[in-house]
Order: sequence, then C-alpha cells, then structure tokens
Amino acid sequence: MTYLQQKSKILKRLLNAKVNLLILIMEYPNMTPEKKIESLNLVIPIGKPKALGSYVPIVNVNDLVFISGQLPIDVNSPSNDLKFRGKVGKQITIEDAQLACKICCLNAFSIVKGLIGDLDKVKRIVKITGYVNCDDAFTDHPKVINGASDFLIEVFGDLGRHSRVAVGVNSLPLNSPVEIDFIIQI
Repeated sequence: MTYLQQKSKILKRLLNAKVNLLILIMEYPNMTPEKKIESLNLVIPIGKPKALGSYVPIVNVNDLVFISGQLPIDVNSPSNDLKFRGKVGKQITIEDAQLACKICCLNAFSIVKGLIGDLDKVKRIVKITGYVNCDDAFTDHPKVINGASDFLIEVFGDLGRHSRVAVGVNSLPLNSPVEIDFIIQI
C-alpha cells in the first residue's frame, strides 16, 4: 500500500469517526435514559440487589420511590464484591470515588427498573444523600458526590437535577468509599 493510500484510509476512518460522533451528539438529547447509559459504555446491572441488613432496598409511596443506601457493589458478582474499598483521600482518589458514585447510581437504576420496567417512567430525581468514607481532615465531600449528581443530570437531563446532602463519615459498610440513597418521583 502506498503512502497516499494509507493516508486516504486513515482520513476516511477519521471522517467516519467524526460523523458518528456528530450523529451521537445530535441524537443524545432525544435518547432515552437507558440509551444514554449504553452510549457511555455503561451497563445497568441485572438481578435483584441483596440487602446487607434488615431492610428492603426500595419503598414506593404514592409517586415517590425511596431507595436504600447503595454501595459501589458489583451486583452480578456472587459475593457482592465492592469495586472500590477504603477512605477517600487516603486509599481512594476523588476521581475513583466519583466513579464509585456512578456505580451506586447504576445499582439504584437497576432497583427502579425492577419496580417500573424502564427508566423513561422516571419523572424526577428528587433528592440524593451521599456519604463519603473519609478522615476528619477531608473536606471535598461535594466534589465526590458530584460524581453521582453530574451522572444523574447526564442521564436524565433537567429531570436529573435534584436537592442533595453530601457528608463525610468515619466508616461505611464493607469499607465502601461512598454510599448514596435516592428519592425518585415516578
């Protein structure tokens, strides 16, 4: 293959990639929440979440759904393995804690889907409470929980804008770096 043929082939690939990106950008606002998640190469876990104590993972009262605290658990693992463990600012970076927040959201989506079938029926993310496992000197709790807030807005648009609490705690179950509970209107 000549230099010009190689250059032409590379330019065609680049052009195709730009066209695909442009199509995605144009379609993104009209995508369903589940398609948006899929376009981010993320997956909503399948299967029932296992409660780690004497509680239920979800309570539905009228048009509100209360989801118990979610950890960054791989719900498809046989032993409820955490994707991240440790204190934020020590063993866990803020960036990894933000990723852990996304996993908490995906786990919450799985629970909601189990109740209502698909995420299109979500009318509003009302409130989240985010707990950050950290020591006394750590003060970037809002930055960490932004991992969940930004993801919820990315998936649901304006319907994902919510009120929130972000607090630091000395420990969390299974040494999880974060735990998030949700109130969602359906």
